[in-house]
Amino acid sequence: MREVKAVPRDTRGEETITVKVRVFAMLRDIMPAEHDAEVPGGSTIGDLLTLLVARYPGLGDALFTPTGVVSAYVNILKNGRNIHFSGDLETSLNDGDTVALFPPAGGG
Repeated sequence: MREVKAVPRDTRGEETITVKVRVFAMLRDIMPAEHDAEVPGGSTIGDLLTLLVARYPGLGDALFTPTGVVSAYVNILKNGRNIHFSGDLETSLNDGDTVALFPPAGGG
């Protein structure tokens, strides 16, 4: 499996876009189940996650390994499509996109 890390980038001075963020399962204990997030235009999924991790304590531990790699069982979808097929954390965001975060599921 390829390692994917969130790396913040400098996006000052750019227009902002609004992205709808939806979270599921135990992530709802950390942040609202659905809300709008404003990010600079030209942002990526990684940029969005960096913003969210800074805003919601505990989210980083739920999504990333201790080395900063997205946990193997976390699924991130942009407009219903897994980002694994569209550039991972470098997947670009557009105004009005929906990003869904699915943590590992347990049970049987």
